[in-house]
Amino acid sequence: MSNIVDPLAAQIAARIRSEREQRRWTLAQVADASGVSRAMINRIERAESSPTAVVLGKLAAAFQVSVSALLTPAEATGVHRMADAKEWHDPATGYRRRQITGPQFPADIAEVHLPPGARVPYPAASLAFQREAVWVLDGRLTFHEGDTVHELDPGDSIEVEGPVACVFANTSDAECRYAIILARVERP
Repeated sequence: MSNIVDPLAAQIAARIRSEREQRRWTLAQVADASGVSRAMINRIERAESSPTAVVLGKLAAAFQVSVSALLTPAEATGVHRMADAKEWHDPATGYRRRQITGPQFPADIAEVHLPPGARVPYPAASLAFQREAVWVLDGRLTFHEGDTVHELDPGDSIEVEGPVACVFANTSDAECRYAIILARVERP
């Protein structure tokens, strides 16, 4: 968790608070479900701190929503202009993420820029109710699907079967740009 506040911190704060309040959960219940401390959740909800990608993954898993759902205003629909796009930055890794589709669209699509040396893990629970595809646009991505490691080059894609812990790693000396496509499924 970083003390450097991301420009999207207020939007993320409102969305996380909304998800918690919709479920009538206390901070303690969210902490228990996510493995993120109450203090951290409280700081995020007050927009005092920007969560890392790992923390967002844990919160998304607890709420059974996508990470993108926590980064996107609930009312986002229609045309998404590049000029209006807000890019979220992970304060821990420099990972940058821009949402392509809104929350009402049946597939969740995001563009990610992963800097050299960055490594971003997501717990299996973050995919419990989703199918994931990853499509490398530029650079090289080392993608860990559980214990299996895939080296993906530009144009390569992978479909992830079922909930499994994933790690996105850039072991090269150039930025990697890829798209994440998530589709909601009824059962894990």
